[in-house]
Amino acid sequence: MEYRDCVEIKGLLVRAIIGINEWERRDRQDVVIDICMFTDTRPAGRSDDIADALNYRSVAKRIIALAEASQFFLVERLAEEIARICVQEFGVPKVRVSVEKPGAVRFSRSVGVTIERETADFEDR
Repeated sequence: MEYRDCVEIKGLLVRAIIGINEWERRDRQDVVIDICMFTDTRPAGRSDDIADALNYRSVAKRIIALAEASQFFLVERLAEEIARICVQEFGVPKVRVSVEKPGAVRFSRSVGVTIERETADFEDR
């Protein structure tokens, strides 16, 4: 089934240990996360009941906890773990995750990665 609806979390700012350089392993850096969780919002749209909705506050709290406790070397790994949480823990059938490190490269606003994952990507885990 193709999901056309997207529950979004935009610009989630966290502080994380991430990177390969010595100072990156020691000092927390700003990381900006955008998440688009593809799902069917029609049940919540009809009922106006949180029980029928994807609770984005719960998702955000879980992602913040992951990022702040993590010590990944790569933004790709952080993005993969965020996608896994959305799919496996919150039942999202498909997710797009962007993770950016502002100022990671001189003269750029940010550097990052965007991935898309769905249920089948995590079936072997």
